[in-house]
Amino acid sequence: MARPRRIVLVRHGESTGNVDDTVYEREPDHALALTDRGRRQAEETGKRLREVLGDEPVSVYVSPYRRTHETLRAFHLDPDRIRVREEPRLREQDWGNWQDRDDVRLQKAYRDAYGHFFYRFAQGESGADVYDRVGGFLESLFRSFEAPDHPPNVLIVTHGLAMRLFCMRWFHWTVAEFESLSNPGNAEMRMLVLGDDGKYTLDRPFDRWRDPESYGGHRIEWQGDDR
Repeated sequence: MARPRRIVLVRHGESTGNVDDTVYEREPDHALALTDRGRRQAEETGKRLREVLGDEPVSVYVSPYRRTHETLRAFHLDPDRIRVREEPRLREQDWGNWQDRDDVRLQKAYRDAYGHFFYRFAQGESGADVYDRVGGFLESLFRSFEAPDHPPNVLIVTHGLAMRLFCMRWFHWTVAEFESLSNPGNAEMRMLVLGDDGKYTLDRPFDRWRDPESYGGHRIEWQGDDR
C-alpha cells in the first residue's frame, strides 16, 4: 500500500456567509463565494502549500461548494502536478435549503445546548450524519492508497466541521473530545504526517474551548492514536 507522506486538510477562505448571515436567505449555501479577504487568505495558504509540497504530485479532493473550489484555485498549484476530484461527501453540514436567519440562530442555540455532534437541524443534518459520510469518504481514500503509483501527498479542501470529523474518525477521538474542539479559522491547514513508525500524527492540535466531558471514566489517547 502506497500510503502518502502527507494528508493536508484546509478549510475554505472567508465566504460571504461568514460575514453576513442574511445572505443565506437569498442565496443557497453551496453557491456562496469567497470575499476579497477570503481570496487573500487562500492565496497566503497557497504559498505555504507550495513550499511544503514542492514539486511532488498531489491527489486533491474538493468539496462541491463554490467557496471551496475558489479556495483551491487561489492556491495556484501547478496544474500538471495535481489530480483533482470533486467529492460531495466533503460538503458542508446541511442546514436545510433556504434558511431563515432567526430560525437558524435559534437552532444554533439549541445545538449548543444539545451538543454539536448529536443535534440535527430540522431540515438538515446532525454532526453524526456528517461523521458517517466523512467516514465513507475515508474508506474510499484508503482504498485509493492501494494503487502503487498513488501520489505522496493528499490535499483535502473542505469545511471546518468536516476537518474536525475527519480527524475524529482517523484518530478514533471520542464524541466528548470532538465537542471540546473549536473550528479552524478560514483557510487554516492541518497536516497528518506519516512517521518512521508507520503512524500518522497531526502537525498541530485544534484549539479547545473546554476540556472534554466524557460519560466514561477511562483514559483515552488523544491526538496521536492512528487508525
